[in-house]
Amino acid sequence: MSRRISGLETEYGCLVDDPHLTVTEVLPWIRDWVFENNRYGLIDQHDRDWDAPAGNGGFLFNGGRLYIDMEHIEYCTPECVTTTEVVRYDRAGDMLLMEAVRALGLRNKVHFIRNNVDHYSGATFGCHENYSLSRQSPLHEKNVMSLLVFLTLRTLFTGAGRVGSNRPGRLRGETPREEATHFQISQRADYIQNDFFEWVQHNRAIINTRDEPLADARLYRRLHLIHGDTNVLPSSLFLKVGTTRLVLDLLDADEMPMVALGDAVTSLRQLSRTLSPPWSVTLSNGRKADALELLEMYRQKACELFQGRDSETDAILDLWHWVHHALVNDRAALIGIVDWVSKWHLFRSFCQNEGIEWGHPWLEAQDLEYHQIDPDRSLGLPLAKSNGLWAPQRVAQARHEPPTNSRAHARSRLMRQITGKEARYFLDWEAVELPNQKRTRLPDPFEP
Repeated sequence: MSRRISGLETEYGCLVDDPHLTVTEVLPWIRDWVFENNRYGLIDQHDRDWDAPAGNGGFLFNGGRLYIDMEHIEYCTPECVTTTEVVRYDRAGDMLLMEAVRALGLRNKVHFIRNNVDHYSGATFGCHENYSLSRQSPLHEKNVMSLLVFLTLRTLFTGAGRVGSNRPGRLRGETPREEATHFQISQRADYIQNDFFEWVQHNRAIINTRDEPLADARLYRRLHLIHGDTNVLPSSLFLKVGTTRLVLDLLDADEMPMVALGDAVTSLRQLSRTLSPPWSVTLSNGRKADALELLEMYRQKACELFQGRDSETDAILDLWHWVHHALVNDRAALIGIVDWVSKWHLFRSFCQNEGIEWGHPWLEAQDLEYHQIDPDRSLGLPLAKSNGLWAPQRVAQARHEPPTNSRAHARSRLMRQITGKEARYFLDWEAVELPNQKRTRLPDPFEP
């Protein structure tokens, strides 16, 4: 298996069905319940940034973080060595929020949503992916441009689907480049404005260039991706993270397919609006190419180099191959496997049964219901196929137990020593300072 740390940062949408409550009231209640009496972690005692004062959030005993970020609850998984663990700890965040909602007696009043679009205001919120890279990785221009191609085209099997598109006036003065549409493959595509950029809130890019490794900067980089959708189906998340890890393995081996797009952002937005093959993109030399054929170049190269090295790699490659074939020949077979296909088929049936047309506002409400984290309300979770390595295991334990094979385990162990002591402490990804002790550095994300 590749030596790579992965993790997710999920910003949850929040719906409040009570005229006497607001989101800004509810979110601190959820946060405070999580950290009350050190229930699931330790609250920050120091300011982390100008918009993250002490008490805004904290580290969890499972190695992750939970905090309030720009009027969203954000949950970060711990450092995970495998794709399977990413899926497991991502689902643990959902379970943690559901437990808080129930404990506070808010289940029929407050709902958390794993999506990326506020249909009312037009705002977007993200699911950020993080992948460790060695400082020795060959990040020359050809490899980076090839990575950009994969990250653009993978939306064909990683997109979560969305109803509608950005409307003039809803995106703070920016008029959308493309015509309005009733359904898209990607939730985030309309909000991506650049191929490479450093910051994440304004001028969002496919590849974020900020160099913040959160580890020994002499040895590690951290690839921070903000253009992907928040997946509901575990298989979609497994495929998104797993295939990206494999392509980064190709990059490390300097075996990337030599291909570049003419305009990655335009390609992403056009693919998002094309609901059936052929999916065509324009290359940097002006020629047209089939997006699935380009993606197949990455899969075949990964098979050539990595097939047979471990069971998880083989499961990712097998699922990738099967999804590729089904996108062309039998998309209905992907219901319960690929989010956007599942949502499109579900909503098409809904329109037929209710006698409404695409574009009806009722569908925006159904779009949110697909992403509910409550299994009793979610339209997406009941569709999930669980007969694969992607099915998350031991999720309940993952709320408070860290992975045993990464830095998250060491940080959690040190945090347990702090619990119950009335003294000052300091917590961060790469350092922990116990009361009255010298600060412990954790520069190696692989060191448990």
